[in-house]
This record gives sequence, C-alpha cells and structure tokens, in this order.
Amino acid sequence: MDSSEEILNLLRDNARISTQDISAMTKKTPEEVEKVIQRLENEGIIMKYAAIINPEKDLNSKEKVKAEIEIQVQPEREHGFDAIADRIYRFPQVKSLYLMSGGYDLKVIIEGDSLTDVASFVARKLSTIQGVRSIKTHFILKTYKENDIVYIEEKTDSREGVIA
Repeated sequence: MDSSEEILNLLRDNARISTQDISAMTKKTPEEVEKVIQRLENEGIIMKYAAIINPEKDLNSKEKVKAEIEIQVQPEREHGFDAIADRIYRFPQVKSLYLMSGGYDLKVIIEGDSLTDVASFVARKLSTIQGVRSIKTHFILKTYKENDIVYIEEKTDSREGVIA
C-alpha cells in the first residue's frame, strides 16, 4: 500500500485526524503528509470532509422524508444514461444517484419535508423528464446502517449476573 492509500484510509476512518497523528502512524513527516493530502484534494480524490449525523437522533433529519426511487429510462443516443442522470442529480432534493444493473436503470435517493413534498417532486419533476419510462417510489422508514455506520444503539443487559 502506498502512502496516499494509507493516508486515505486513515482519513476515511476519521476525517478530523491531525497531520501529526497521521505522520506518527505512517512514519512520514508532517510536511510530507500535508503535501500528500494537498495533492489528493487538488486531484479531486478527496472531495469533501463531512460529519456523519445519526438520523435517529437529529431532530431535523427525523422530520425529513427520504425515498428510494427506481427509474427506468430510455438512454439518449450518443449520451447514454449520462444526460438524463445530469438532469436528475441537479435537483436539490436528490441526495444520491446511481446507475444500476438489473430491473431498472437509475436509483435515486431523495429527501423532502413531507410525503406530499416527495410525491409532488416525483410527479412534477422526475416523471416529466424526457426519456423516463417508469418510476417506483419506496419510502425509507428507518435507517439501521448506512456507509458502514450502525445507527442503532446496542442494548446492554444492566442486570447483575448470578453465580451459582
């Protein structure tokens, strides 16, 4: 594993890790670490540093409605799926967009303020895009795990053990 990959793995686990800590873990000088991180940012490999918020505990997230939408599309000549995907991911409601294999072409994760808000977005925005053939909407009721983060706290048994 080269130093860039090693540094990326450390930042994936903790984006707030200090240059000094990375330096100690990789046996590189802090200056070398800063140079690698700067290069990774300049090349667009590191695009953003973000906090991961537990949606079950964040009041703003709890009030939002999330939906997963399966879309079948007719790809455009010379652009394939990219032109339609470009139109879709520009909507602020769209949080994620994936090209899929299987029974549908695009998977979209959207967020709205209410069921009505999400339904209106699907009916007025997504379904009217030229090339969209069908849409199936699934509302996300609860998030247990996402991006390797488990959001459910493990319950521990607080009773004392009995020794026989």
